[in-house]
Amino acid sequence: MMMVSQLLSQRQGEVLTCRSDMAVSEAARILAERRIGALPVMDGDKVVGIFSERDLLYNIASHGAGTLDRTVGKTMTSPAITIDAETDVMEALSLMTRRRVRHLPVVEGGAMVGFLSIGDLVKHRVEVAEAEAESLRNYIQTA
Repeated sequence: MMMVSQLLSQRQGEVLTCRSDMAVSEAARILAERRIGALPVMDGDKVVGIFSERDLLYNIASHGAGTLDRTVGKTMTSPAITIDAETDVMEALSLMTRRRVRHLPVVEGGAMVGFLSIGDLVKHRVEVAEAEAESLRNYIQTA
């Protein structure tokens, strides 16, 4: 059983964020340039929402191209669903599946300490499954 804190300790790089008063066009540019699916929306250290590709798409469908001139605060998903660092990785994956979200901010003491995507969690799960399969193959070959 692996905790989210262990998964976060293996990651490198900064977590990109945005503010609720940022223009949607600027946030969308960050998503496109960095080839990422979402940004946590911050007010200081506190996560106030998530701005994702889905938010952008749904708002363009509802409000047209004028969405790009709106603020992130008017288009983001809020409140953000969060987890703490001692959440089990499989529990986090289950939460994402149940709530139909692809990103989870990791929060400790009210401040964000990490940001996980469903890809991070699925990658971990595949690595565990491959290690278990290899272990079983070795056991069978030596039995």
